[in-house]
Amino acid sequence: MDYPENTGVSKWKAWLKKLGIAGFLFFFLKGMAWLAVFFFAGKCAMQ
Repeated sequence: MDYPENTGVSKWKAWLKKLGIAGFLFFFLKGMAWLAVFFFAGKCAMQ
């Protein structure tokens, strides 16, 4: 049997998992962007 509180908990877990994945991707891409900025800034400074 499905109880209402069980579905609520599973919805919260699914939402938190999506938020975790989105947060990871956001900070990963943000880090990659900063690495690219410093890489190209260093490359331009060496010329």
